[in-house]
Amino acid sequence: MDQYIERVVDLLDPALNRIYNMTVEDARERVRSGRADAVREIDGSFALLAREGKTVRLARSLDRPMRYFLAKRHEGPALIVADRIDAIREQLAREGLADQFHPSYTRMVPAHYLVEIQLLGCPDPEPNYCRYFTPERNSLPTDLEEIGRRYIGALADEIGKWLRQIPEREPIGVCFSGGVDSGAVFLTTYHLLRRLGMNPARLKAFTLTFGDGPDLQQARQFLDQLGLGLFLEPIEADLSSIDVGETIRVLEDYKPLDVECASMVLTLCRGIRQRYPEWKHLVDGDGGDENLKDYPIEENPELTIRSVVNNLMLYHEGWGVGRMKHSVTYSGGLSRSYARTYAPACRYGFANFSPFTRPAVVSVAEGIPFIALTNYDVPTLYSLKGQIVARGVKAITGLDMPVFEKRRFQHGAVSKERLRSRLPEQEAVYRRQFLAMYQ
Repeated sequence: MDQYIERVVDLLDPALNRIYNMTVEDARERVRSGRADAVREIDGSFALLAREGKTVRLARSLDRPMRYFLAKRHEGPALIVADRIDAIREQLAREGLADQFHPSYTRMVPAHYLVEIQLLGCPDPEPNYCRYFTPERNSLPTDLEEIGRRYIGALADEIGKWLRQIPEREPIGVCFSGGVDSGAVFLTTYHLLRRLGMNPARLKAFTLTFGDGPDLQQARQFLDQLGLGLFLEPIEADLSSIDVGETIRVLEDYKPLDVECASMVLTLCRGIRQRYPEWKHLVDGDGGDENLKDYPIEENPELTIRSVVNNLMLYHEGWGVGRMKHSVTYSGGLSRSYARTYAPACRYGFANFSPFTRPAVVSVAEGIPFIALTNYDVPTLYSLKGQIVARGVKAITGLDMPVFEKRRFQHGAVSKERLRSRLPEQEAVYRRQFLAMYQ
């Protein structure tokens, strides 16, 4: 084994790391140390690789997809790390190793874990996983006012840190539907711009519309009710512009809901880019549903309300590392599906930010005593998010946030009937298209 000459290729873009409390190199040293508590102290968005001899350690935040592939060479193993499957494939081709590639052989670093790989040759040992983020569950009181204040207070802290590192003349766009999550992000950002002495005229609320979706009217009603209608900017699109093949190539996944959502994000980003060639910064509400467990349980036959409220970060991580249904190729939950936001934004050159994915915000959400508040009643669970967030927005910003019925992004931009004419429901259709890209 000592004769093996291992090779590590790091294709991650270091410029995408957004770390507030230390340099990227300091953060990398924490990953190299192998200490979970040291990695937990990294504050911000990151995807980091560190090497110590034949040991490679990898860690990422929830909002940064990170993949790796271990290739065989006569000289020794080659580890390739990137944010995308196609970047790994292209690197293998450059090194004359393309015949080893298959998308299912790539591996996703699961969010909230420090992954350790030993480059020892053939056969390759299994990676070691060490969790670096474990929020305490059920730690908050049952007072919705207090929960809301802490939840939106944590959100405001994260948005504030993000705003301070953006050049003062750079415009800021909110991906806005008028729903609870994008509404909280918009109002908190607006409040902070004013409180920090920044110009709120930098702000726009971008709402995607295909002409018949309910979101545009909802967004207009939301802002008009607060006297903020001047911030609304509709992004009109034609449904025929959605190319499922393009979405799957960008997303590199085949789950129907993620394909639908990514199609909307791609269309929105394309529309903003066509109108504003130099625009860079976008903020959105992705992760808000996961935090407050606001997904229709009845649409997933594997879930019950007991599994949703009794499992740590179920919607963030899926069933979790080491579980029978955990995908090593894709990870699980938002750890997998955040590509629906990340990849389209990167495709059009935006730096996107989802403050609900930050550990400080997730920690508050996991501390909510959902069992005590719902007594395992599903409608009560669904009603909690609007109650908590509206109370929190009022406590932090002083604004009375309108709360509308929950809709998925794709169902607000276009009617469900027209959506189906372009995007079928069957996963098998998307899976075939995905695999065909690599044949």
